[in-house]
Amino acid sequence: MLLALVALLALFTLAASLPASALAAGNPPGQPAPVSAPAGTPVLVAGPYYARGPYRVAAMDTPPSGYHLTGNQVLATAFANATFRRELRRYPHLAAYVYTRGVGFWQVSLFTPPAPAGPKHQIEMLELYVADATGAVTQAWTGYQVAWTMARGYPGAFGRVINAPYVWLPLCALFLLPFLPWRRRPTLWHLDLLMLLGFSVSLDFFNNADLGLSVPLVYPFLLYLFLRMLLLAAGRGRPREPLRTWIPTRWLGVALIFLVGFRIGLNVVDSNVIDVGFAGVIGSTKLIHGTQLYGHWPADNPAGDTYGPVNYFAYVPFRLIFGWSGFWDNLPAAHAAAIAFDLLTMVGLVVLGRSWRDLRTGVILAYLWAAYPFTAYVLMSNSNDSLVALTVVASLVVIRYASTRGVLGAMAGLTKFAPLGLAPLLWRGVGRRLPSRWATLRYALAYAATVALAMAPVFLTHDWYWFWHDTVVYQANRPAPFSIWGLWGGFYETLSMPEHVVLGLAVLLGLAAPFWPRGERTMVEVAALGAAIIICMQLGITYWFYLYVVWFFPLVVVALVLAHPEPDPPEDVLIAARIRAGLQPLRGPEAFTPR
Repeated sequence: MLLALVALLALFTLAASLPASALAAGNPPGQPAPVSAPAGTPVLVAGPYYARGPYRVAAMDTPPSGYHLTGNQVLATAFANATFRRELRRYPHLAAYVYTRGVGFWQVSLFTPPAPAGPKHQIEMLELYVADATGAVTQAWTGYQVAWTMARGYPGAFGRVINAPYVWLPLCALFLLPFLPWRRRPTLWHLDLLMLLGFSVSLDFFNNADLGLSVPLVYPFLLYLFLRMLLLAAGRGRPREPLRTWIPTRWLGVALIFLVGFRIGLNVVDSNVIDVGFAGVIGSTKLIHGTQLYGHWPADNPAGDTYGPVNYFAYVPFRLIFGWSGFWDNLPAAHAAAIAFDLLTMVGLVVLGRSWRDLRTGVILAYLWAAYPFTAYVLMSNSNDSLVALTVVASLVVIRYASTRGVLGAMAGLTKFAPLGLAPLLWRGVGRRLPSRWATLRYALAYAATVALAMAPVFLTHDWYWFWHDTVVYQANRPAPFSIWGLWGGFYETLSMPEHVVLGLAVLLGLAAPFWPRGERTMVEVAALGAAIIICMQLGITYWFYLYVVWFFPLVVVALVLAHPEPDPPEDVLIAARIRAGLQPLRGPEAFTPR
């Protein structure tokens, strides 16, 4: 336990020690660390070119309107850049194209040669920016950081100030604080909390544009949690003592209220809406106006229709209340939706803990959500990922009722599709035996009816092609460097065979979940198996990101907290219970007279 703590702190110290300027090759010497890509869309000036020039053509010899430099000067600057020359040495046949980029910037890109000499679709291998005012190269990106600007380490791209050490580290401390083992030996529970925080090490490397370390560092923590949940479902590794907190429940509730207010305030004051939240606003607008939900999305969010229809329905109330300007602006509807999903998830955890044990358990579960930095990361990015957590928690709240858990299970599955793998587990529910035929029929009918109702916009607008193409096909075929499959398999390829093996394991686990383990099925087994299924899916996907941690986080903490045995009641409560059960006679006052 102590060794694990030391190793985790050492990794985090190493990651935190990286300077902000360590943004890979994107930060040329002598230039300040970039904060974003230049605004605007590239406009082609001329190309392709295979040498430095100069070229005696008007487009390259005359400055465009509003610019001081010429295309020839910009191209010469690019050929003098070390990163540019190194890429040409590696791939001598690359073709250079010159663009203007927004106001005051140029862009020079190296592409594979056009057909027939190159591939059918040219691939951009380098992207370099030149400031028109100074003529200096400000950024130069190669490899996966060309296509994926989110891999460049731009500060605050996700969640803004939440990434600052003075915000992130106190949240980590608050996450651990109530459970510190004062004058007691640490237990497996404390190691579990550290493993949940361990993703912070990977995130810090990601924020410094070092995917070579950030990506593989995710997997030890995912694998630990996967195995921990499987063993817990099988009855292994259960705590022997009740969960102890050195902070009274009342004060833990006060801390919870403070954290909720802090998170909402931070969201309002300093957060950003990423493309995922923007997609919710666009999709809800389409639903309100009765237009085709999938296909032909705006140019500033062309892949926003990759989620299930429930995701867009969830944004409708907020879109109606707060409206939308039609642009990617502050998007108050997305802020309101993210805050609502976050608050409702905490309410669901309180209800879940109270219904299965007591109010103290519910407060602990909600506190763990509020103090966990990755749930704040989702909230500050105004992402839709907390909607997945909300619908999964809601499914657990109603786990005793076949029809209701069928409805909520289908809703969870049609947010971001991964919870569809929980359908067999939710069918099993809780109890000693498998559901009766009548319960199975009610669950199946409720699940199918919810799917049909949610898919009504697709049915009514004959949108099947675009639904299939922009969700299943798009998600299955897009390459990404944010998993070991995409990073080590190459940006435009993946390690498809081992990746499919892991996904196959996730499918088998989902199908086996209703029948294994045998015996009494409580909330501990349901939550642990649900977490294991979702984590196994995440282990096998090409595109993984830190926002996805909240998909399994509530399942993990529910399983871990409820696995602790209930504390023994006070002596007077035990005596009263024995008297009510007729196991102890009620004695008169003389029996309690001091001797």
